[in-house]
Amino acid sequence: MLGAMVKHYLSLVKFSHTIFAMPFALIGFFLGLYQEAGAGREAIRWELLAAVVVCMVTARSAAMAFNRWLDRHFDAKNPRTAIREIPSGLVSADGALWFTFVMSVWFVATTWLINPLCFALSPVALAVILGYSYTKRFTPSCHLVLGVGLSLAPLGAYLAVTGVFALLPVLFAIAVVGWVAGFDILYALQDEAFDRSQGLHSIPAVWGQRRALLVSRWLHWLTAALIVGAGLVGAFGGWYVVGALVFCGMLVYQQSLVRHGDLSRINLAFMTSNGIASVVFAIFVILDIVSAS
Repeated sequence: MLGAMVKHYLSLVKFSHTIFAMPFALIGFFLGLYQEAGAGREAIRWELLAAVVVCMVTARSAAMAFNRWLDRHFDAKNPRTAIREIPSGLVSADGALWFTFVMSVWFVATTWLINPLCFALSPVALAVILGYSYTKRFTPSCHLVLGVGLSLAPLGAYLAVTGVFALLPVLFAIAVVGWVAGFDILYALQDEAFDRSQGLHSIPAVWGQRRALLVSRWLHWLTAALIVGAGLVGAFGGWYVVGALVFCGMLVYQQSLVRHGDLSRINLAFMTSNGIASVVFAIFVILDIVSAS
């Protein structure tokens, strides 16, 4: 019984999708630890890394559970989402809301253990990631708001280590905004007709499929430019170049999978290509950071 419940809640928050933002959080962490602080390998504070990971998991879980709770009535009407945990009865609406509350408290408590700045900014982070769920009701910029929510990963992890803002993690954060918004627009193409029928304001529903694809591609071009710019600003070496080439290559591949009138490979574009892009990029960036220290 307990095992089944845990499985349902992990599915509710799409725990596997943590693979999108977690690698960028690790980039922010190691960037702060090595490149900015100038620390050596022996200076890794494993308890701080664990706290960053906990913050990532709890914040994202709170956001996803709240999104599922708030959208439960829309999900029940949409044939694609009617099998989700709340509409199908696997998780109660009250249970999802309580889960959101527990994860949010856990997140804030963990930031308090990290440093005063992270604790002070924790309500702002929660406002962004929870507030995102309302945005599709009134603005097509909802995809950008989702991107801003995930962009807090590299910035927050960097602040956890250094306690100060810097240009380089901000560049990575903006790159995440473009990356996430671009692939979220592709994913939203599946619900274009449904969103329009319900008065929801996704970019595909408001601007149509052809224009939505164009916006997604421009956002991913911007992301690639920011990744290159971050490499120049950070004076990274060969490992970074390899990671950037893989990441940008996966953006091109992702866009090639989704064409006007053909959404048959949308799941491959969404999960597989983005998961590979973020993990491989993080591995090579962290290798570059550590090897240069």
